[in-house]
Amino acid sequence: MYNQSQQQQRPTKNQDKVCYFCANNVDLVDYKDVILLRKFINTVGKIVPRKRTKVCSKHQRTVSQAIKRARIIGLLPFVAK
Repeated sequence: MYNQSQQQQRPTKNQDKVCYFCANNVDLVDYKDVILLRKFINTVGKIVPRKRTKVCSKHQRTVSQAIKRARIIGLLPFVAK
């Protein structure tokens, strides 16, 4: 059987999450900064979720909005070939 004591002894992964933008005091995520935005897109072209990027929800919303704007202008691809 699975004990509750074993469940409580598991290390939590939430402790090592630090937002990239909060740590570097970045307030505005610019859609023209393609090099920064590419870090938050996977090889297929999808926006990477918060669990992988370790970004807070406030900055994840601004990053996704900036990626969408950059896609519409043509700076980032919608889908990678």
